[in-house]
Amino acid sequence: MVDATGYLQTRDNLAIRYACMPSGSPKPRGTVVLLGGRAEFIEKHEETIKELNDRALQVYTFDWRGQGLSSRLLEDRQKGHVESFDQYMGDLQRFLDRILFPNAEAPIIFLAHSMGGHITLRYLNETPSATAGAVLVSPMIDICTHPLPHGLTRWLSKIAGRAGWSEHYIVGAGDYNPERQPFKNNPLTNDPHRFMDEHKKINSNPALALGGVTYGWLSAAFESIDTIFSSNNWKNMETPVLMVGGSADRVVSIPAMRRMCQRLADCRCVVLKHAKHEILKETDSVRRQFWLEFDQFFEKITQIKSGGLT
Repeated sequence: MVDATGYLQTRDNLAIRYACMPSGSPKPRGTVVLLGGRAEFIEKHEETIKELNDRALQVYTFDWRGQGLSSRLLEDRQKGHVESFDQYMGDLQRFLDRILFPNAEAPIIFLAHSMGGHITLRYLNETPSATAGAVLVSPMIDICTHPLPHGLTRWLSKIAGRAGWSEHYIVGAGDYNPERQPFKNNPLTNDPHRFMDEHKKINSNPALALGGVTYGWLSAAFESIDTIFSSNNWKNMETPVLMVGGSADRVVSIPAMRRMCQRLADCRCVVLKHAKHEILKETDSVRRQFWLEFDQFFEKITQIKSGGLT
């Protein structure tokens, strides 16, 4: 069981739950900043945390505002809401400044999934030399909106905000209900056992549950996506990046991931066959491929740090 080690106060007086897991090794090889996706929480990633610790890597992580056991933003705590992704950015910066940088063992790399990958990418664009590298898993470079057309979905999110519906669930969304999320035809993973991890944790602690997103969250996401694509600073960002996606991902856009990787100065893009959105919760065979890529990437980072690569 992962135990949170504290709460960090944000600039707008919210409480962000964070956890720091030592590697257990007398000589840690480095530090991983583990950033989950929307609706995720620290406990969901216990298996990944253990695998990182087994590699003699320290792990620092936290629950994003509005989810997990961090402060929720609306009276209805089930609604996934944020006013702007700049708020996520501010929380990440505060966590890094107050908790991570004073204590972490170098080299420091990000391991970020989905929405966490999106926020990490923005952070690296604005602060390119802060960390040694980043592994972005199914990064939310853009959102798949099927069955609605992409442009129509963006337009609806704007209209809903103007109509005062920012805090309303988007059409089709609602409170957390595991009966509405069966394993069959799910968009997240091909592994039936890991699929249940999240539900088991929520069953043990219902306060972890989060429902669908609001129109406000969706509008903020599209605005942040525009921020990423409008930046002209990507070629100046020399931080090594590994992007790993799944060929069967129906949540985020794999073509957008490929396009973004091409804009970066140092990026490797890997698409794993048959994998869905949650690669860290996928089958053993998919995860073995991921960890092979991760280990090779970390070895590259280590060699750069020691001057072994130019």
